[in-house]
Amino acid sequence: MPDTGGLPSSQTLARKLDLLMDTMVAEGGEPYSYLDIAEAMDRAGTPLSRARWQYMRAGTGPQPRDRGLLANLARFFQVDGSYLLEENCELPDRITSQLELLRTMRAAKVRSFASRQLADLSPDTLRRISEMIEAETGPSRP
Repeated sequence: MPDTGGLPSSQTLARKLDLLMDTMVAEGGEPYSYLDIAEAMDRAGTPLSRARWQYMRAGTGPQPRDRGLLANLARFFQVDGSYLLEENCELPDRITSQLELLRTMRAAKVRSFASRQLADLSPDTLRRISEMIEAETGPSRP
């Protein structure tokens, strides 16, 4: 196996980039477009073609080796460079907290939907359904 210098595989990088893109949306922003990212990379001195971005996002291209580009992408997404430069780097705290928030929001959305759809059921049946949901997703948080 060739020496990759500890850089993430194409598939790992794609997962990490997806998390970063999703986090931006979770933080209340609009998703970044390719043009937003390409312009930032041009200003940082590491141009990024549309084809290369698509390969990186899909995880189908060759393993990324441009450390400068990966470091600039990390700066753009406001995470430590090691997140994109290392295969086995832990999730940044900001990403972890946003994922937890998304999980909680999705669970609350399910509870809200279920309560509207199941309004005609008996209180005992609703309580049992609620207990089953909490057993699967954990207790609701204020």
